[in-house]
Amino acid sequence: MIAEKIPLILVPGLLCTDALWQAQVDGLGDVARVTVTAEHTRHTDIGAIAAAILASAPSRFALAGLSFGGYIAFEIMRRAPHRVDRLALLDTTARPDPEERRKLRRDLIEQAQVGRFLGVTDKLLPNFIHPDRLGDATLTDAVKNMALSVGRDGFIRQQTAIIGRPDSRRDLADIDCPALVLVGRQDVLTPLEVHEEMYAAIPNAELRMIEDSGHLPTMERPEAVNQAMRDWLKS
Repeated sequence: MIAEKIPLILVPGLLCTDALWQAQVDGLGDVARVTVTAEHTRHTDIGAIAAAILASAPSRFALAGLSFGGYIAFEIMRRAPHRVDRLALLDTTARPDPEERRKLRRDLIEQAQVGRFLGVTDKLLPNFIHPDRLGDATLTDAVKNMALSVGRDGFIRQQTAIIGRPDSRRDLADIDCPALVLVGRQDVLTPLEVHEEMYAAIPNAELRMIEDSGHLPTMERPEAVNQAMRDWLKS
């Protein structure tokens, strides 16, 4: 008897599109029915994004979010934990932004509103990927092209939603499904320590570190991520 594939919803991060998850769509199709949402670019409120994803989701599904996608995953868990069969949190944090970070986001919104949206530039790339990959034109061009695809208006909506997100640390102990907490070991935006914090607080969690990777391991080290997610889906 052939086992039924589990529905898997993937949520991209800030300035990311479905290209963030393309290697997982291609590599996990034998064990999951994979969908990448685009709702993360369409709303200015985390709750509205979560509601839109839930409105079109199956009654039960696996859920994975990277970075901003993780913030959205937390909101889905608050709203409909009974519908999430298992949860993967990649390169994200349950912590809210400190005030200085919120101010920086507001400044970036103001700059974008007056036409100074640059997407991901060469100067910003070290925040996203491992320094050894900065010379990989295929990877760096893909990261830049995702940002351009999201565009100024999508960026403003995303940053607005991020600023308003709640502190999710208080909800971690309530997550009772199998959870994968995964991080690129050299991630400078959401470092290992915040993933260790989530791993310690979620009752049924596994921590996986992806070596030689920054904030975007799904693109930087797709084979290692796929193996970790395959193990999680089969757990």
